Amino acid sequence: MIGRHKHCIALADYSREEILEVLDLAVSMKEVLRRPIKKVPSLRGRSIVNLFFEASTRTRSSFEIAAKTLSADLLNWTASASSVTKGETLIDTARNLEAMRPDVLVIRHAAGGAPRLVAEHVGCAVVSAGDGAHEHPSQGLLDCFTLREKLGTLEGKTVAIVGDISHSRVARSDLHSMPKLGAKMRLCGPPTMIPAGVEALGATVHYDLREAVEGADAIVMLRIQHERIGDPLIPGTREYSKFWGLNAKKAAEWLKPSCVILHPGPVNRGVELSPEVADGPHSVILDQVQNGVAVRMAILYLLAGGTESEAKA
Repeated sequence: MIGRHKHCIALADYSREEILEVLDLAVSMKEVLRRPIKKVPSLRGRSIVNLFFEASTRTRSSFEIAAKTLSADLLNWTASASSVTKGETLIDTARNLEAMRPDVLVIRHAAGGAPRLVAEHVGCAVVSAGDGAHEHPSQGLLDCFTLREKLGTLEGKTVAIVGDISHSRVARSDLHSMPKLGAKMRLCGPPTMIPAGVEALGATVHYDLREAVEGADAIVMLRIQHERIGDPLIPGTREYSKFWGLNAKKAAEWLKPSCVILHPGPVNRGVELSPEVADGPHSVILDQVQNGVAVRMAILYLLAGGTESEAKA
C-alpha cells in the first residue's frame, strides 16, 4: 500500500504525504543501487508482470531492473507476442495473467483509463506505466525525486513545463504532484498544444519561451507526441524549434546558472533540445533515468508488501 492506495495509477489521487512516502523510501533504494552487489531480498517470493501494449525503453527497463534488484520474479509481456494478436481483450489478458498469481501488474496502454479498468477486474496491485494522454505516475514521482535531490526542496521553486502539454501524460503527472510539494508551475508551448482550462490545475500559461523559462529553477522539456496527434498542430518541427526549442544561445542568455533541465525521453535532438543543451551542465536527464529505478523500486516494494527490515537489508 502507498498511503491508502492499493494501486499506483494517477498522482491526482495522491496526497502530499503519500508522494513523500514514495520519495523518502526511494532515497534508501538509491543507496542499494550504489552498492557493489545491487541486490536485496525485499521482494523475494513475489512476482511482477510487465504488461506493455506500447513500445518503451526507459520505463520498461527501469521496472525490470527495479524488480530484479528487489529479488522479485519478473515476467515481461508484449502485445505482439501474445494472444492479443488473436483478438483477446484487455480484461481477458489481465485476468489470465492474474490467474498465475502475480503480486503486481505494471501496465502501459495507448488508451487512457486502461490501468484503472484492469484494476477493477483483478485482485493484485496495478501500476500505470503510462496510459494514453492521461498520466505517467512513476515518471512524475521520479521527476519530483530528481528536483528534490538537485534543488533541495520544491517548496517555493518555479518549474516550467515546455512543449506538447495537451498530449503529455508526464505533464499531467508533474502538474498533479509538484504543486503538492510547493512548486509554482508554468506551462509553455504552441497555443494548439495547451489544453483549455489547464490553469485550473494551478499553473500559469505562457506562449513565449523566454517568458516561461527566465527565472525558473527547473524546466521540463517535452517532445511532440506525434503518435497521439491526428491532424498536424504545428507547421513543422523547424518552426517549432525556432519558437519553443531550447538551444545553447537561449540557455546562456535566459537561464539561471542553477537551473536544471529535465526530459522524460526520448529526446528529439535539434527539436525541443539542441545536443549542446541535452548534454550540457543544466541537464539532469541521465540522473532522471537512474532515479527512475530507485523510485520504481520504492513503488513495487510498497505495493508488493515488502517489510521495513527487508528494505534496508
